[in-house]
Amino acid sequence: MGIVNSSDTISLDQLVEWLHQFSTLVNQNKGYLTDLDSAIGDADHGSNMSRGMTAVLDQLPADGPADAMFKKAGMTLVSSVGGASGPLYGTFFMRMAPALGSGNDIPAESLATALRAGLDGVISRGKAALGDKTMVDAMAPAVDAVEKSLAEGESLADATRAGAEAARGGREATIPLVARKGRASYLGERSKGHQDPGATSTTYLFEALAASLDGV
Repeated sequence: MGIVNSSDTISLDQLVEWLHQFSTLVNQNKGYLTDLDSAIGDADHGSNMSRGMTAVLDQLPADGPADAMFKKAGMTLVSSVGGASGPLYGTFFMRMAPALGSGNDIPAESLATALRAGLDGVISRGKAALGDKTMVDAMAPAVDAVEKSLAEGESLADATRAGAEAARGGREATIPLVARKGRASYLGERSKGHQDPGATSTTYLFEALAASLDGV
């Protein structure tokens, strides 16, 4: 089914607000992300993401356009964040860029296309699938939910709220999983019972998107 409510848009200012909201959530939860990562990873996810998003906002073009802005955000994350999170989040934003285009008001369909392209980029770069206990476990259901909501004629704001809710469900679903990718996979069965830090920060990403459209 195609997207019905394609007249709905997200503005350039709201896209900028999305990045600011994401940075705020990452910084507010930096210690929590690090605690999650200390259980099954390198104990640096919070600090890495905080440093990366601070750099993104410092280097963000002042007036767009959207495609250039997200390409720059992605390149900044790749160059400033160590570990897997920089390349993966960087790929997500860079893959989004072409679909967003250079206008000031981006149609809902273009945003959905961009989110799908970003997810595909993360899957391709990380070689991860649903159930591997990675950020994909939150990102894939979130993108699916945005597309489904728009196809059913819901507003973009409602669709992004559905995406955030789906991301939260995906994040919780990582707790009982055995990690099959990344540093956590070295723990085998001992990775069970721990929430994945990448899925957690990805949930913040989609909560931030919903917040930017709610005007909060």
